[in-house]
Amino acid sequence: MPPVVSSANAGHTHASGVRYGPALTLLASLFFMWGFITVINNTLLPHLRSVFDLSYTQTTLIESVWFIAYFFASIPSAKLIERIGYQKSLVTGLLIMAVGALGMMLAASIPSYGVTLVMLFVIASGITLLQVAANPYVVVVGSPETASSRLNLVQAMNSAGTMLAPLFGAYLILGRSKGGTSATGTVLTEAERLADAQSVILPYGLVAAALIVLAVIIARFPLPAMGSSNSRVAKEERKQLSLWKHRNLVFGIPAIFIYLIAEIGVANLFVNFVSQPEIANLTYEQAGRYLTILWGGMMVGRFAGSAIMQRFDAAKVLAVFSVGAFVVMMITVVASGPIAMWSLILVGLFHSIMFPTIFTLGIKGLGPLTEEGSGLLVMAIAGGALVIVQGWIADHYGLQNSFLLTAACELYVLFYALWGSRPTNAVPDRQAAPLPEAATGEAVSH
Repeated sequence: MPPVVSSANAGHTHASGVRYGPALTLLASLFFMWGFITVINNTLLPHLRSVFDLSYTQTTLIESVWFIAYFFASIPSAKLIERIGYQKSLVTGLLIMAVGALGMMLAASIPSYGVTLVMLFVIASGITLLQVAANPYVVVVGSPETASSRLNLVQAMNSAGTMLAPLFGAYLILGRSKGGTSATGTVLTEAERLADAQSVILPYGLVAAALIVLAVIIARFPLPAMGSSNSRVAKEERKQLSLWKHRNLVFGIPAIFIYLIAEIGVANLFVNFVSQPEIANLTYEQAGRYLTILWGGMMVGRFAGSAIMQRFDAAKVLAVFSVGAFVVMMITVVASGPIAMWSLILVGLFHSIMFPTIFTLGIKGLGPLTEEGSGLLVMAIAGGALVIVQGWIADHYGLQNSFLLTAACELYVLFYALWGSRPTNAVPDRQAAPLPEAATGEAVSH
């Protein structure tokens, strides 16, 4: 469970004696849920391809629609947070996701590929709102010195969700469908396609119910308010401020964008890579089990990173992990056999802290501009849609050589850790002070 920050070292709220442990524990459930729902897509893709007899282009469009939602929904999410506050935004995000999950049940009943795309966009938009609200909230409530540690800790729960989602999807979607239990290439009848489509109804019904329950709990939970330097301020005051004067944000946006290319590329091409005869010579099913180890490495790395950042500077830790990621990716490119497979699995461990740490460093010192900065960083998650670039490299120069792109991404993260993350024009942490409940519209827990 996330540590409870005492009033002696609470940083932004040192004068209030607010206990953050229960709030962070609850927020960790949000990170679990959006990690869980995001990775269900890995199960959904082959399922939908079978149900709707999709081409690879149509199948890829499903993944692209998911990441495009981050691009379009991020700035509106930041504006919504400015208007209604963090707590109401978290509830709204969960309810949007629940609507999308219920819509997936409708799409399965029809069934309709077009409605499926729309509903996946709705779910991803809700996750975007959660990302824009929850990530900076975790960073700001508590000591600024341990912000990266806190975000890595709750992001570890995100990784736990990504580990469990494939088991959930395999059992309740693939395991209950004709296409999921038949040999590759099996042609389904129209009746079998309809039955397979309806196998999605139960799992998404369970997801929708869980999201609604979580929304009710968060709506009634007394979340601590954010500090005044990070709260909504008058429009005239904002006009005098500029996001682009903060170097850590300016270079952090492409850092998130580039990192997502690396993470999604590894996850999407892992099974194809390790199943090759010259690598591990595994079946797709066997390779999928090793993919779970990669996601597990991300969870372990985030727990470990949270502890390490209690003692060491976050930027320095990020630099070390980026060097490790570069080394194992180069081994993946030049090696063969089990060595190449395990080096690719190890990149999950080194990738583990990158997103939460880059995010924390990116919004450091933004003060009243935290919401907008968070929105831009979450928008950069759209970089995952550019995994198609690695696919093009794999088609033209070989799958193994395509991981040179991943290695190049690690070098940019190293640059960001060593220089780009250094704040400029930062708002001093001491200017932050807890707001009264009336000023924020959010309850303060004592």
